[in-house]
Order: sequence, then C-alpha cells, then structure tokens
Amino acid sequence: MRIRLGRWIAAVLLLSLFSLPTQASKYNDVLLLGQVAEPQSLDPQVATAANDSRILVNIYEGLVRNTDGTLTLEPALAKSWNVSDDGLTYTFQLRDNIWFHDGSPFNAQAVKFTFERMLDNQHPYYFTGPFPLSFFFSAIDKIDTPDDLTVVFTLKEPFAPFLSNLATPAGLIVSPAAVKQYGKDFSRHPSGTGPFKFDEWTANQRVVVSANDNYWEGKPALKHVVFRPITDANTRVAEMLSGGIDAMVEVPADNVPLFARDSRFRVYEATGPHVWYSMLNASLPPFDDVRVRQAVNYAVNKQNIVKYILQDSADVAEGPIPSAFDWAFDKETSAYPYDPKKARELIKEAGAEGQKIVFYVTEGGSGMLDPIPMATAIQADLKAVGLSVEIQTFEWNTYLSKVNAGLKEAHMAEMAWMTNDPDTLPFLTLHSASWPDKGGFNSGYYSNKQLDALLDKARVTNSLKERAALYRQVQKIVHQDAPWLFVANWKQNAVASEHVQHFKLQPNFNLLLKDVRKD
Repeated sequence: MRIRLGRWIAAVLLLSLFSLPTQASKYNDVLLLGQVAEPQSLDPQVATAANDSRILVNIYEGLVRNTDGTLTLEPALAKSWNVSDDGLTYTFQLRDNIWFHDGSPFNAQAVKFTFERMLDNQHPYYFTGPFPLSFFFSAIDKIDTPDDLTVVFTLKEPFAPFLSNLATPAGLIVSPAAVKQYGKDFSRHPSGTGPFKFDEWTANQRVVVSANDNYWEGKPALKHVVFRPITDANTRVAEMLSGGIDAMVEVPADNVPLFARDSRFRVYEATGPHVWYSMLNASLPPFDDVRVRQAVNYAVNKQNIVKYILQDSADVAEGPIPSAFDWAFDKETSAYPYDPKKARELIKEAGAEGQKIVFYVTEGGSGMLDPIPMATAIQADLKAVGLSVEIQTFEWNTYLSKVNAGLKEAHMAEMAWMTNDPDTLPFLTLHSASWPDKGGFNSGYYSNKQLDALLDKARVTNSLKERAALYRQVQKIVHQDAPWLFVANWKQNAVASEHVQHFKLQPNFNLLLKDVRKD
C-alpha cells in the first residue's frame, strides 16, 4: 500500500480549522457542503440513501455511469461492453492501469469480488453486509474473468434493468484489499478508484475526502471536500447565509426565493425520477381494507401540500412510476382528487371511523422534503374524515432502521425514493418477494399476484415498447389498490456560493464534484 503520511498530516492540520464554520470562504481549494443527515454507510453495497450516495459517487466508480445531465449510459471503469443476442451474457472490457486508493490494482477480479460479496451467502466477506440492494443483481448466475481486463456476467434469464442498475451506487466497485483488511468496518475505511480519496469520518461532524492526484480522468480542481451533516433545515440555511458552508443540497422550499434574490448565491434545480409517499400497512386494520387506503388518498389535499408547504418545488404524484420516465409513465392514470366527502363515505362503509393510526415520521433525510410539516398536514386532513393519527418522529438513520425492518407497530410511514429505472421502485417496494423478511423494502406488506406477474415479466422483456405497456398496467393496478398515499414528485434543488463554479445537479440525484472549483 502507498501511504502518503505527509499529505495526511497536512490535511489534518487544515481540517482542524473547520471547527470554526465561518472559515469556509477562506480556502479556495476546499468545498464545504451541507448535507441533510449523517451518512449510514460509506460501503456502496450497504448504503441506500441519496445522502450517502452523494459522497460515494465521488470515492468510487462503476463499470458504467449516467452521462452528464441525462439517464443514458456511457463507459466508466469498463471502456466497452457487448450483450449477447439472447440477453443472457454481458461482456465488459476494462480500462487498464487503474488503481484503488489503497494502492491495490483495479481488475476483473475486483469486479467479481464486488458482486459475489453481496450475492453469494457463502462468500468469505458476505458478513460485511447486509446488502439491501442486492436485488438489483439477483439475475446474475455466474461471473467469469477470462483475463485481468475482461469480465463476463451470465444471467439466469434476461434482465432489462441490468445495465442501468450497474450505474447505481450499488454497482460501484470496491477494493477487495480494503474489504479484506477492515471487514465489517470497511464502511468506515472506504477505498475506490474515484476522483476523491477518503480521509476522515467524524461522527455527526464531517466526512472529508481529498483529491486523487492520479485519477484516470484527470486531477480534481479541489484539494478537499468536506461533507457536513446539518440535519436541521433552518441551521443549514443559516450556515449557508453566514458563509459557514459553500453549498447545500435540498434547500427548504420557503428559502429558495431568499437565495434566488441574493447575488451572493446561485440556485440550482433539476428534474429527476423522485417519489414521496406514505406507505400504508396492508397487514393491519384499517389499511388491510382497500377502501380505507383509497379513502386516505381522497382525504389528503396533496395540491395544498405541494403549493403551500413545498412552494411548488414538486408536482402531485400519480403513482409509483414518476413522470420523469416519460416512456413508461401512464398518462391515463390521474392523481386522486381531493374529496373528503368520498373519503368519509369509504371509511364509514369499511367501519373504520375513529380508528387510531400510528404514523412514523422522520425529522429529515435525503429526499424527504419537509417531512414534519407534510406529516402534520396529512394528520389534519385524516382527522377531518374520522381517522385519529398519532405522529411519532425519529432521527433519519433511526427512522430507516425502524421502517426498513417492516411496519410491525405502525400503520403509516413516510418514504421517498430517487430511482434510475421504472423497475426499481415498484419491484423493491411493492412486489410480494420484497417484504422485509425477504430482504426488500415492501415495509407495508402489500401483495398483489397480478402485479407481481407484471413486474416479473417487465424485468425479462428487452423490448422497450413492451416494457412500457407492462409498466402502464402496473401503474393502473397500484393506483386502484392504493398501497400508498401518493403525495409528491420533487424537483431537486441546491444552492451554492457565487464563488463555486461548475456545480451541477444530476437527474439521478448524484452530485459529481470532480470539476467543481472555487474562485
């Protein structure tokens, strides 16, 4: 391993100054970025939140990636690939002379190790999980490495989202040497091939990365990036206004006009596939009755939430496939209208009047918009139609651990997903095979065999036209069954100091910082 002790000492001395937040503007080679929460993990196969992914995509790389500003694919660590006519074999030719940050070589064996670690429960480093998004690659039957620069994936059956899933953070390639050295602590000692190298993670204070001077696409403009978790939105805004941070993501909607009017800042916006919803626990009364689930969707004034709480920074959601996937979106399925009279009728018909509802709510988290005010509005609207809602709030990572384990003691829970393919969200959150005890995120225990069959078929259909028709049927079924309260599709935003150049939001919600610099 190549350890640059002098550089490490210099970084530590520099970072000691960050205890004074107003120092941000004094360093033109350091970017201080305000994040919405403490990361869960810096192991890309373990992490699930976009909050973590914004860090991960600057440390690691995958075989393929999304082209800048789009959801189309281009080469990354693989310089080329081809797919067999039957859709079962994917052969990747890798770039040569690339090294992980710990000094070990990137090669075909590293790719094989990355995927087998999360797919093979007999793998010696499977214990470094859990790997909640291994679903993305469950179609893999075997991985061959004919030589150091060739990887061949053989699938059990055709799997249409395979390439797009490789471009997600779950497909980022890790250093086998680092995993072997740190074991389950690898998430605190990440090593990839990306433009920035991990330096430090101080809990609830910062994650620090430094420029990879030997990066294959050229040295980054910044020497350091400091990701600061600032969970309270008002505090994050105050830090931005005072110069304590150079940029912040997920700007509260109320504050966007404030920054837009101030010449010291630039506001950035981008549209991508995002869905904010409240899952409804179909395993418990009253939400085991479809009439009550539909009633909730009629009862909540989503238009008011979008207009007054989110300040038009989002659109009302129609279902689990956001309109950003225009080729798969069902334009015939409209959002539930605000109709409290209809909601009361359905609740009375189901005998659910006065039912107590426990509603899990997060204090804030990646993609969660303004979760407490949104929950309070939902609570008030449901009270108006005869449901008594008790809100229970949790810090983000605690919240994820409770919700991802399944709603055993709650009837509702907020959630938001940013996705890369129309398959991702409905399969991982609505398919019967994705209940929490089976490794998925269907925490509301919804089940519909017809929906399962459509999702299964869409996954193995390579024709885009046929997949689109299947997803439109999925949208219709989910709309009718109402396993969620469908609320909003967010238009993501961020703000940066006028001194920050080449800052850009991506439709996949990643944040690529290699070309960012400060004047």
